[in-house]
Amino acid sequence: MNNFRTMDKGNRNRLALTAMAVLMFGISCFAQKGDYHIVKTIPVGGEGKWDYLALSPVNNDLYVSHATQVNVIDKTTGELKSSIENTTGVHGIAFVSSAGKGYTSNGKLNTLSVFDIHTNKVIGQIKVGEDPDAIMYESVSKMLFVCNGKSKDLSIVDPKTDAVVKIVPLGGKPETAVSDEAGHLYINIEDKSEVAVLDMKSLSVIGRYSLGHGEEPSGLAIDRKTQRLFAGCDNKLLIVLNAKTGKVVKELPIGEGCDGVGFDPAMSQIYSSNGEDGTLTIIKEQSADAYKVIANIPTAKGAKTLTVDEKTHLLYLSTADFSGIGKDGRPIIVPGTFHVLVIGK
Repeated sequence: MNNFRTMDKGNRNRLALTAMAVLMFGISCFAQKGDYHIVKTIPVGGEGKWDYLALSPVNNDLYVSHATQVNVIDKTTGELKSSIENTTGVHGIAFVSSAGKGYTSNGKLNTLSVFDIHTNKVIGQIKVGEDPDAIMYESVSKMLFVCNGKSKDLSIVDPKTDAVVKIVPLGGKPETAVSDEAGHLYINIEDKSEVAVLDMKSLSVIGRYSLGHGEEPSGLAIDRKTQRLFAGCDNKLLIVLNAKTGKVVKELPIGEGCDGVGFDPAMSQIYSSNGEDGTLTIIKEQSADAYKVIANIPTAKGAKTLTVDEKTHLLYLSTADFSGIGKDGRPIIVPGTFHVLVIGK
């Protein structure tokens, strides 16, 4: 028998109110457990699309890619300090502090801009592959690795000479690369739904890991202690891989439109920025093989990438406001509304 239907109206109302209170208490406890929220919004302005953010290893600056330039912002005060111009289609930013240089990957120009890390003045250009996207400096090999989306290869650059020393075909579109700092580089291959493994000595691909049910991986992070890879996929899954064997350890639900994944070693937490639904998924790494989604924090639509400050444990995401859908089917960006969201407790 359905007891709810046989109760009188008063009892039904009281039961409904009790159930609602229990539900709200559960939601409240869940929110408190995560306790993350937007602690600050930094207005930047300007027009155009955006991609990666990066924190300088030598000062307090946050570098934010934005259309044809990189905005340099004091991460504490929010002051716009300077800009690196003429970086059309810019995606990523990387730093080589030992050389006093930084690099931007300019997707529309097929180049890297080389800049002085202290003055932010451009001091050179490097021709790389087609549509350079993510870029990273690998501290053991002391090389820069550039993921070229259109030419589907990896440009390897020596920061000492600012010359391309090798081009590695990847057989698919690379998105993001991370290093285990023990002889291997791992690269998300978006159109193959796999992770390619690069041997750092031979600078050649020695393996490919399937992402199982994960599709179109974009963001990628690594826990070097547990040797686990975290790949954010377009079908609302984060795949945990054993970096040594390639075995899928865990599939976890995330929001829609993930384009960035970060990891905070001190917190043992993984973060997925989900631009389509405007959320940040927070996952706790309980052990090498145990993971739990602990929160889904509201951010803003378009906040698809992120960077993690391992010193302050704050997160930075960039986005803008939107007004309807354009003829190309994409959201229309409101000029002058570009901003950075700061997420913390």
